[in-house]
Amino acid sequence: MADSDSDSEWKKLPCSKWTESHVSTWLKSIGIKEKYIQKLCEEEVTGPILLNLKRKYLSQTISMRSAQIEHLLLKRDELLMPEPTKVKKENSPQGGHNAQRNGEENSELSAVGVSTQEAQNKNEKKALQSHNPNNESHIGALPCHEYRTFCEDDKNFRYVKHKVLPPETGNDNMIVPCHEYKSLESAHKLESRKLKIKVAREVLRFACGCMNMRANGTIHFGIMDKVTGIHKHGEIIGIPVRDKEDFIDALDYIENCFKTTKQKVDARKCIRNPKFIEVIDTDDSEERFVIEYDIVPQASVVKNELYRVCIPFLDKDMKLKHEDKAFYQRIGANTLCIPDDDLVDFVHGLKEKDQLREVDELSVDQTIFVSNEDLKRNLSILLTGGTQCMDNSLFYIIVTNKFQPEHLKSIDFLVHMNIFSVFDFDPDSKTSGLCAMYKEKHAANLHFLHDYIKDLSTADLMKQLQLCDRTSWIFCNGRSDFDGGEETLDEKTWIKTKKKQLKKAVSVICNEILPKGSFVVIFLLMAEVEQPLVETFHEFYSEMSGHGYLTVISESRENYLKWSNLAKTSCSITTLNEISIVDMSWSHVNTSVQSFQLSVNRPTRCLPVIKGGLCDLKSVDEDMLHSLEIVSVDQCDDTNSEMMDEGKIKEIEQHFYQGGKIDWMNLWLADKKLCGESIQRDAFRQTNDILEGIVQSSNVKRSIESVKICHHPGSGGSTVARQILWSWRKKMRCAVVKQSNEITTVCEHALSLREYEERDKNRALPVLLLLEDCNDDYLDDVRRELGNAIATKKISSSLLCFVLLTCKRCHDPERMCRALPSQTVAVTHRLTKDEKTLFSKKLELLKLQFEPDFILTFVLMSDGFQRSYIEDFVKNLLHKIDHSSLITRLIRFVALLNSYIHDSYMSVSHCEASLGIGMLVEQIRFNRFVDSLSEEARLIFIHLRESKQISSIRIIHPLVAKEILRQLSTNLPQSTIAMELLQDKVLIEHMFAKAPFLKFIQTLFIGRNQIIKGDTEYLSIFSPLIEKVITEREGVQKAVDLLKAAYAALGKDAFVAQQLARLLYSYTRFKEALHWAEEAKSQLPYDTFVLDTLGQVYKRWFYHLHDTLEEQELEPQKVSEVINIALKGITAFRASEKAPKKETVSLNNSYYGEVDVGCRLLKLLSMVNVFATKDENSELLNYLLTDYIPEAVQKPWQKFHGLLKGLQKSMYHALECISEDLSYFQKYINEEDEELDTREPEQVHNPRKWLTRKCAVYANFFCHVSDAGTHSERITSFQRQMRAYKLGGGNIASIFYLLNDRMTDRTGKKLEEIFSMYPENPNRNDLDETELVNFLLCQVALACTWPGSSKLLTLEKLQKLCLRFSLEGKYTSSVSALFLVSILFWPATNNEEHNSANSQALMSAIDALQKPFEHKVMNVPSRNTRRTVVHFFLGKAVGLYKIVHRSAIEKQIKGTISERRLKWLGGEVWTNPEVVQLLKRVEGWTEGGHLFVRANTKGSKIRVFPRNSASLPNSNENVTFYLGFSFDGAVAFDIQVKK
Repeated sequence: MADSDSDSEWKKLPCSKWTESHVSTWLKSIGIKEKYIQKLCEEEVTGPILLNLKRKYLSQTISMRSAQIEHLLLKRDELLMPEPTKVKKENSPQGGHNAQRNGEENSELSAVGVSTQEAQNKNEKKALQSHNPNNESHIGALPCHEYRTFCEDDKNFRYVKHKVLPPETGNDNMIVPCHEYKSLESAHKLESRKLKIKVAREVLRFACGCMNMRANGTIHFGIMDKVTGIHKHGEIIGIPVRDKEDFIDALDYIENCFKTTKQKVDARKCIRNPKFIEVIDTDDSEERFVIEYDIVPQASVVKNELYRVCIPFLDKDMKLKHEDKAFYQRIGANTLCIPDDDLVDFVHGLKEKDQLREVDELSVDQTIFVSNEDLKRNLSILLTGGTQCMDNSLFYIIVTNKFQPEHLKSIDFLVHMNIFSVFDFDPDSKTSGLCAMYKEKHAANLHFLHDYIKDLSTADLMKQLQLCDRTSWIFCNGRSDFDGGEETLDEKTWIKTKKKQLKKAVSVICNEILPKGSFVVIFLLMAEVEQPLVETFHEFYSEMSGHGYLTVISESRENYLKWSNLAKTSCSITTLNEISIVDMSWSHVNTSVQSFQLSVNRPTRCLPVIKGGLCDLKSVDEDMLHSLEIVSVDQCDDTNSEMMDEGKIKEIEQHFYQGGKIDWMNLWLADKKLCGESIQRDAFRQTNDILEGIVQSSNVKRSIESVKICHHPGSGGSTVARQILWSWRKKMRCAVVKQSNEITTVCEHALSLREYEERDKNRALPVLLLLEDCNDDYLDDVRRELGNAIATKKISSSLLCFVLLTCKRCHDPERMCRALPSQTVAVTHRLTKDEKTLFSKKLELLKLQFEPDFILTFVLMSDGFQRSYIEDFVKNLLHKIDHSSLITRLIRFVALLNSYIHDSYMSVSHCEASLGIGMLVEQIRFNRFVDSLSEEARLIFIHLRESKQISSIRIIHPLVAKEILRQLSTNLPQSTIAMELLQDKVLIEHMFAKAPFLKFIQTLFIGRNQIIKGDTEYLSIFSPLIEKVITEREGVQKAVDLLKAAYAALGKDAFVAQQLARLLYSYTRFKEALHWAEEAKSQLPYDTFVLDTLGQVYKRWFYHLHDTLEEQELEPQKVSEVINIALKGITAFRASEKAPKKETVSLNNSYYGEVDVGCRLLKLLSMVNVFATKDENSELLNYLLTDYIPEAVQKPWQKFHGLLKGLQKSMYHALECISEDLSYFQKYINEEDEELDTREPEQVHNPRKWLTRKCAVYANFFCHVSDAGTHSERITSFQRQMRAYKLGGGNIASIFYLLNDRMTDRTGKKLEEIFSMYPENPNRNDLDETELVNFLLCQVALACTWPGSSKLLTLEKLQKLCLRFSLEGKYTSSVSALFLVSILFWPATNNEEHNSANSQALMSAIDALQKPFEHKVMNVPSRNTRRTVVHFFLGKAVGLYKIVHRSAIEKQIKGTISERRLKWLGGEVWTNPEVVQLLKRVEGWTEGGHLFVRANTKGSKIRVFPRNSASLPNSNENVTFYLGFSFDGAVAFDIQVKK
């Protein structure tokens, strides 16, 4: 029973009277853990101490966790709330506290003639009601506010409106002031005299009570003294002050209210003049104040004196009256009259009060308290998030005002911080401030606030402002050296004009660019604080949802005090103190921060130079080369060895062996013998040997060389590549290319790196550039741009300048290596015998340090990635996990992404949101995220540290991800996992890293895989996930549902709608497909691929209807709807053809669709009974080619006649467009567009074969010629054209296709048959230009395939026919004609005699070819500008036989298509003996960076374009080369300086 009494005793006592036992009992009652209760008891935490406990003390001294701290502090604050039961106990017979809470009503009543006692009696009932438990609002709903320091005139102190002061208090001792509140909520509107009297009444009564009690006190006006419907008791509201003199003059009533001279003098001494404290209100611009009067009854003034006062009031006639003199005292929180019965006892007690006052005054410690806090430790915690080590894992945002000159000497620590942006309020910073000093060490982009307010996507904004590359230096209030008009503004003008810009800039950075927890904002208070700087704090505090990553550093306490009083509108003074470093000299800050930075202060790094020495690479110069990650000779040597303890080294090692990307730090630690050596696979030695051969070769052929590392995903190819760069960093200048930058920028920076600190550009070390997972087009573009730059710089073409080391994933590395063994190295999952030995030994050593499960990737690699091992590992893993948990759900999502998308990841921010931990814990870090994971999740997730901005995770290896997904799919189909992912709004709508995450989601549903079968590479029909889902039960509908969900989740993504249409028409659900194709069109009405898909829907629908028609006689009416669908398809394709071409598309794919539908429609028309019964197609041709309309189709096809009669011309136009395009360019489509391409595989990979086949189909319908009319003299031009189409000679692309036929006899016979249709004497003008072009090209083709044919004409005859072409002027002949002139008139030797007409024809044709080509390439991506097809080469033979077709060279090159392509790109073709024997080397010269050959006309020259500009000498040299012919002119290959 005693224990029970003891346990409940704390409830009866005020908190200030609690002992340690009471505190412990209370802590138990609120659920605090026992271990923390014991620690607090050992620290002798009593009630008064409990009231002042700080978060920092609980965290650092007691070691409490965050949740326990938050709970304790919340419950502690609730103790301070006024309780109704206490209020009732405190009420006195005179009306007590509650009557006084209605002071405003009392005063206003008094002001019109009602005495205080009457007012108290009238309001007693109302006051009690105001504290009824059912009426009282919870004070904890509003944040608390601290008092102004008693009796101090702090000009910087401010109150924040709607915050709450502590409850009014009585006298705990004589020195700690008591407090009383008066709202003046209505009374402040009284006219001046009434207001003075009201204030005087309250001040004099309160002062009299304090003086008699010998206690300090403060009475506050503008603070709620009661609970109302909208305000809390103690709430700061402030009042407008018309005239401050009213409150000062109110004290003049002292003379009338205190009767004796001594008491008047004493009152003047004890009652201090009012202090007007500004009230800050962010929502109201009206100026408000809290007015405070301090009462200081010093012992020397009030000793032995009992004070009484007569309170002033106005009677009904508005005359000044005074109440009877009364003695007042403070009882609790109230000021009450001393009853007559108690007066004698009170007088007797005055002596004791005087003595206590004197003792309390003497006992006050007047010394300044000096904090023993470890400021360096606090600084470390605040800046590193508690990791005690500052590396590049966090970004820093600096907010600062003007630096003083002496402070600029100590900014070394800033130089080594990973600064994302600086908000600079110093307009002179660029010329004489922090910006000027910083830019001496690092590059920075100078911005203004309005630069962040642009209608751009986040990715585009980051790219435009280069936010990933350099520090963004934001001048927030003008820039003095800027000529663009950015002026410095005063505070009020700044708030009006710049505050919105600041808000937007902060919002963009915090919500769109940098993930939560990835950056720290540091406020440097270097000069007097102004409001704009404080506004910046408010914005960051708001956007970051608190102070978790905010730090304030101020050397000056005065600056800090002003700052804190302005900043407390966002957070409390207590919180500000916790995040602030004050009174620490700036030089000490500089030294302290450097002590825990991972990189020591080194302004330069070292690069090798040509003569074996080193040069310094300045940091500011390195920053300018932001597209390259430069690997210096002394890479990582600036590491602070004191910070690199054993635990840190072990963490770095484990990250790599668990599956993380190798870091330069791994290699540095191995070099320094601080960790074990990294294994060098055989591929490293092979790559090294190739590089040695290139660099040491005395017969360098090219200025740009390539080495390729092809590797299985996850086999260590990237590790090999980086080991190569590390081992060569002292012999060559090495760098990794950041492929997010423009190619021109990369090449410009690469050239700058090569020439850095080198005097002679022709005597400089080559640069080794690593390009990881770049496609072939990117590599070609880099090579081309570098070659152009070398040519521009006039660097010798025989000097090695760059080695492009590419590291690329592929499915068959060994096949790629066989294709080009001199330049390619393969890295596979299989280990050689020697490698197995190395890996086994290393694994045994690692097992001594790490658990095998935590270095799983290395274990898998050591075992050769055996499937059984992976299966067993995953099986054991999944057996242990809770399949219903959020963590397992996260594993499913990441496994799904990693299984289907290369290099996919999920940001830690997304993971936090998925697990629901992001909003629960402040200062969440990656370590906290890891703490929330299960043991199984920690085994398979790896943190991707290489991502500069996005902290992310993936599964340790793609093979593990696939196996996890496979085993999970046995119970939960992949369609269900994918649908859960799409329906997870938390993940889909999460702001941080949103763009890459949604891109992964889009790729998951529309990304199609490259499939290799033999020599052919083609794309899967749908994304691998969709194809997998289709195999499930009711899979097609599940796939449809998934794509519908993806369309909605991705914000109505047009390309998802397009893929959904493709899926639906593939399964004959045409009406649904049409709906989704139209939906895609509504989102992207001018997109080529989207419009083409609409045509494809109609095409497939038409095909289906056509194929399901019964073969019996078809009547016009029966096929009307089928024809309607076909014509809608043609119309849709034509709309796509007319749409603006995408920059990656050289020819609109819809021409192919139009031809397909047209051919099938012609077949359908021929089956209609009206036409099927006639002589072959004569009736149909009559209908299609003339105005004739059979009566049977007149009505049924009324809507179609116009379109059907234009069918022949439109198909001919489409076929010619395709032919011309195929003659110009190599087939090309980039990877992204290839996923959207709806063409059939043959159209993509063998378009010339498709074209030839379609031409034959087309010609069959329009080529009805009787046997009697087969002679060339009797057939019409149209009939001849159709027959030529049928045989494959109707257009230039078809003729080129014939040339590629390896069956030369078959090709020769076809060509001879074509010639049989032409007149025997083609010199007559019987042939139009198109026919003449086809005739001449067939002659060239026949010479290439059947040199002995009797149908061949001599070269001279062909040249004579060419002279009919118009080569100059407005009406120049077609490009095909000009092309033929260029090959037929090109002299076999430089000495060959040419008449002037022939020479002029050649010159005119070459010049004229450029004009249509320049127009043509406007619609072709820049990377294709010179990727035109070279059809013929100049051979060693004479006459017509000097022309060698490309196929003759292809026959000499062995290997698959990919392998042959590599040999063309690598130049190995030109070393083939058969090719050397076949082709002629042409002599020419270089001049002014161009290549020329001499024309036969004296003094004239012909320009030849080099296929590889890097091989072009920069000096004026005599050269030889192989000559090719393309539709843009003559092309040079294998250019060599003539010896």
